[in-house]
Amino acid sequence: MSRVTPVYHCPFCAEQDLRPAPKPSGAWVCGSCVRVFSVTLHGSDRGLAAPLRSTPEEPS
Repeated sequence: MSRVTPVYHCPFCAEQDLRPAPKPSGAWVCGSCVRVFSVTLHGSDRGLAAPLRSTPEEPS
């Protein structure tokens, strides 16, 4: 699994004018707010949390 994930919007200003930054590796530069940032996937917590219930459970 690659830790470099495509990003679709800036986490600071929410604009979509993003380009890969030359340094650091895997970083993105926002053309709107001129910030350089990176996104790292640490893993998935699937299975660790119980699913949310849409209705309260009936007492037995």
